[in-house]
Amino acid sequence: MAQRSVHDIRKEVENSVGKEVILKADMGRKRVKTKTGVIVDAFPSVFTVKVNNEFDVERTISYTYSDILTSQVKLTTDK
Repeated sequence: MAQRSVHDIRKEVENSVGKEVILKADMGRKRVKTKTGVIVDAFPSVFTVKVNNEFDVERTISYTYSDILTSQVKLTTDK
């Protein structure tokens, strides 16, 4: 398995701005939350994702690139 750096992850996220993604966040104790949203913006240390919940309320959530690096969050683009 190839080592990924924060810089590589940041470039991938920057290239995916405006695209729909699937987020799987590890909440601990075998709980995983899955959300679908659109990457809104990529900043130097965080990126933001706009998601809709089950009540059709739009929220913006931010994640760090190290969340992906440490596998706390898994990000897949919806192709």
